[in-house]
Parts: sequence; structure tokens; C-alpha cells
Amino acid sequence: MTGDLEAFSALGPQKPDALLALIAMHRTDPRPDKIDVGVGVYRDETGETPVMRAVKVAEARLVSEQRSKAYLGAEGDVRFTELLADLVFGTAKPDPKCFGLQTPGGTGALRLGAQLLARATPAARVWLSQPTWPNHGPIFAEAGLATLVHPYFDVEIGDIAFEAMLHALERSRPDDVILLHGYCHNPTGTQFTLDQWGTLADLCNRRGLIPFIDLAYQGLGDGIEPDGAGARLLIDAVPTALLAYSCDKNFALYRDRVGALFIQAASARLAELARANALALARSLWSMPPDHGAAVVRTILDDRELRGTWRYELDSMRLRLNRMRMALGPAHPALSSIAVQRGLFSLLPIDTAMVAAMRESHGIYMPADGRINIAGLNETNLDRFVDGLLPHLEPSLDARQAVVPVSQGALG
Repeated sequence: MTGDLEAFSALGPQKPDALLALIAMHRTDPRPDKIDVGVGVYRDETGETPVMRAVKVAEARLVSEQRSKAYLGAEGDVRFTELLADLVFGTAKPDPKCFGLQTPGGTGALRLGAQLLARATPAARVWLSQPTWPNHGPIFAEAGLATLVHPYFDVEIGDIAFEAMLHALERSRPDDVILLHGYCHNPTGTQFTLDQWGTLADLCNRRGLIPFIDLAYQGLGDGIEPDGAGARLLIDAVPTALLAYSCDKNFALYRDRVGALFIQAASARLAELARANALALARSLWSMPPDHGAAVVRTILDDRELRGTWRYELDSMRLRLNRMRMALGPAHPALSSIAVQRGLFSLLPIDTAMVAAMRESHGIYMPADGRINIAGLNETNLDRFVDGLLPHLEPSLDARQAVVPVSQGALG
């Protein structure tokens, strides 16, 4: 046992996961009117994260009809990735320069892509937006890639600091990687316009940048087609690109970890090399991806009626999120940009001390950076959330007059 203990003695302590700590604090808070706008899952008007009806039907069909649970291979469910390709790119036609692999969630897709890039271009640096999803940095760092940040969010206007971003990326080198949120940026709720996507494509071609798109919320912004339009435009314009896709949010399959990695190379020969190496890396990382969630998505997308049911449910989720944004935005001038942002998240213009004060005085739980999950708000708690937030916003004014109370029909 002594040798075993010594083997781990070089490990350093790790910071506790702040979000898990937040969940624990919320769970033990006895206040009946506490509000959780921290955890990144969709919630309906009752505060629940339901299983979608289309998913239930697909799962029942699988239980009834599935004849084997034998391994599918390192590439996973091929039909699943074909159907996702149609959803993302608008076509599932074979392209010798592009291929897809099933992965354990969008995180698995990001890690597999990071490992492949580290093997292909070990000197590449990965440019991340400031801010970005907290797990982006560790994923690329653990793959052995250096990370840099570029400006992204302008707090004053609640939108993308696009010119500052472009200026910073002029310091990029050929074969550097730029990580781009496909739509519904986490944590800011912003997204590029199609013109900006075009500018980014020009930048990638001019500087020799490899774009890596993280598309985790397709359908929760403005709809399936518009949410994927920017990614399609960029990938069509560059020779090499990667796209990590997650079904966790838009199919509400969080714990089933459903995702895919799509890779485009400059030629069919390079694509085959990338595919062979990606499969070898996947074999070493998780051997075979889990089947159930991908089989559920495949069953839904391969059935016209189920696909229609899923689209209706997804549209309902999206519309609820956008109604909450429209209700919260007019509460104060500093929140106005929330109404035009999209997806689950927005970043409030408050500091760590204000976040703690809202938690202590009103039982409102969110991460220390002020990121909120819009889905945590509903007709019951919106006014209480606004009451807890307004005293911390500048300029100091009685903005309660600017918001229509939910009880008067602000949400329709």
C-alpha cells in the first residue's frame, strides 16, 4: 500500500466544482420560494426537466424491437450521424472530404477533436472566446494544446465585441484553431450574424486558421435552420473544419450523453487519414460510444411523424425561452439585450458580491460570474427574480415601472 500512496503523492489538489457546490447549496436551502437559475438544463413552466414525448415513444419502440446490444464499432451508429448531418448541413449525401463519428455527448466530440488536432498539429494554439464555457479550456489543455483567449463580449452593449475579436485574431498563426460557438453562446446568449460568419470565414482562409465549431443548442435559438446557418456558411467556405454536436439539450437527453464529431478535410485523402486517426483515438478514449441515446435520436429523425412531434416540442421549448427573455429584458435598461439574445444563458452585469447578496437575501442561485439559465424563470418566480436583481443594477432607478408584471400578461 505504501507504493500506491507514493504513486499519487505528486498529484496536486483540485478546486471543487463550483456548479456542484451551488446545486448542493440550493438543495439544502429551506426557503420555499428559492430560485435556481444556475444549472444548465431546460426547465418547463413547472420547473421540471421532462423527457420529451418523442423520446418516450422512440424508447418504447427500441425496447420492443431492438434485438441485440452488441457493439456497433468505434464510429458508433452510422445512420445516426447521417441523420444529424442532414440536420446540421442540410444534406446527408456522401462527401469524400467530410465524415462524422458518434461520441459520448458534445464534450466527447470536443475532446476527440482536440486529441486529433494535437496529433496532427501539436504546435497549434486554440483561441477561445472570453468568456466561454468553463470546460472548453480544460478539454484542449488536457489534450496537450496551448490555449489563448480573444475578446468577445462587450458588457456595456450586451453584445459581441466583434472588431476587438478580429483585431486580437490578427496575432494568430497558420494551423491555429479558433473555437466558435455555433449559436446561443454559453454564457452570453449572443450569436454571430451571417455577415459576421462570412467575415470569420475570410479570416480563417487568410490567416490559415482551423475553425472548430461547438453546436450544442441547435433549435433553442431561432429554429433548427437559422441556428445552423452560420456553421454551414463557414464550413462551406473553408478547406478544413471540425464541428462538435450535442443532442443533450435539443433532445433533452442529458444523462444519455449523445453527440457527434464532424470533420472536413481539404481532400479525400486527408479526410481518410483524419478518419483513421480519429477512430484509433476514439478506440483508446472510450472504445465504443454508448448506443441508447443515439438510437433514440436515430429513431426520431428516421420517422416522419416522430420527427414532427420532436420539432413541435423543441419549438415549444424555444418559444418559452424567448418569452421569458422578452419579459425580463424590459425590467431595466441594463437588461435590454437579454430580449434579443438566444438560448439557455445570459450574463448579468453584476459582480461576485452581488451574486452572493442575491443568494443570501432572496434565495436566487447562480454561478459567481452572473450567468443565468433563462429556463429557470417562469410566470411564478419572474417578479421575485426581478425584485432581487434590480437593487444591484446601475444606473440606479426605479425600473419596476418599466416591467409589466407577469400577472398582467407579460408572457402572453
